[in-house]
Amino acid sequence: MGARVGTRSIIAATTLLAAGCVPRAGNTPPAPPPPVPMLETEIANLPETPPAWEAKPASAGAKQVEGSLYRVLDGDTLRGVGEKTGAGSEAIARANSLAAPYTIFPGQMLRIPAGRYHKVGQGETGIAIARAYGVGWSDILALNGLQEPFVLRVGQRLALPDAAVPPARQTMEQRAAAFRLDIASILSGGEPAQPEGKPPARPVATAARTLPPTAAVAVPASFHGGFGWPATGRLLTRFGPSGKGQINQGVNIALPRGTDIKAAADGVVAYVGDGVNAYGGLILIRHGSGWATAYGHAQELLVSRGQAVKRGQVIGRSGQSGFADQPQLHFEIRQNSKPVDPLKHLPPA
Repeated sequence: MGARVGTRSIIAATTLLAAGCVPRAGNTPPAPPPPVPMLETEIANLPETPPAWEAKPASAGAKQVEGSLYRVLDGDTLRGVGEKTGAGSEAIARANSLAAPYTIFPGQMLRIPAGRYHKVGQGETGIAIARAYGVGWSDILALNGLQEPFVLRVGQRLALPDAAVPPARQTMEQRAAAFRLDIASILSGGEPAQPEGKPPARPVATAARTLPPTAAVAVPASFHGGFGWPATGRLLTRFGPSGKGQINQGVNIALPRGTDIKAAADGVVAYVGDGVNAYGGLILIRHGSGWATAYGHAQELLVSRGQAVKRGQVIGRSGQSGFADQPQLHFEIRQNSKPVDPLKHLPPA
């Protein structure tokens, strides 16, 4: 598989306590204590190509716009008004209760909403933009009313929420606390911005090919059929509260290492990698109509980003990667990035 390379090991090692080794008189120094065993988790076939948000970081160069009124001129478009004023055209439409196709007329007075606006550059992702400003991507989503399929447009101006600390004065720790990479952010903010009128890339047929991080993945137009079980095993954890203040956003299934993981429905792979620490080897698949599935703790990843898959197709093999305490599969079903109870959408076990 040309897009897959070797095996990368993620090793969590315990700290060795140094023992005082004083040579005995007339004897050779004692042998050092045996090493403490290390916990090693291997994830085979990790993609070589970095995700779009790492391949194209965003720069924090937002423009502060003061609230004002604008009189529409001959030839003006809503997009053009946004360019003139520095505000996002979508924000102007919402502020003036304009509906698609956002027709405006000469002499019309438009209210220009105040705020900070980031102009989206070629290949930038929502994740990279949120990181650049030290704010939550979910807050940007809500402020701009962005919806499925969440692909940004080059030149689009996004309104930004206020950060507790200005980006220029934020520490690495403050940025990390403000933005946390998770499944929802990858599904809604992981696609690179595309030029106006450029369609997303067509899905690839096999894992031997992979889309470049600059290409947006085409989302299936609609979801057909239902979901099937990705594997058969004992249910470890159900959806919802799971003790110690934790909430499980899917179900966990006990599986022997190396068990086949199957796609729960037809779709297109949106992400393959280990960027969300808790889940280790992770695969995300979009199915259309806002539906997506997630498969975590894999030890082997057998598909590539942008690959079309069929229900029942083997996409990986189970393991104990991430924060798993035993070999298992973490499985989620999401609609519009929000987790739903998989047991309500799967056939009886």
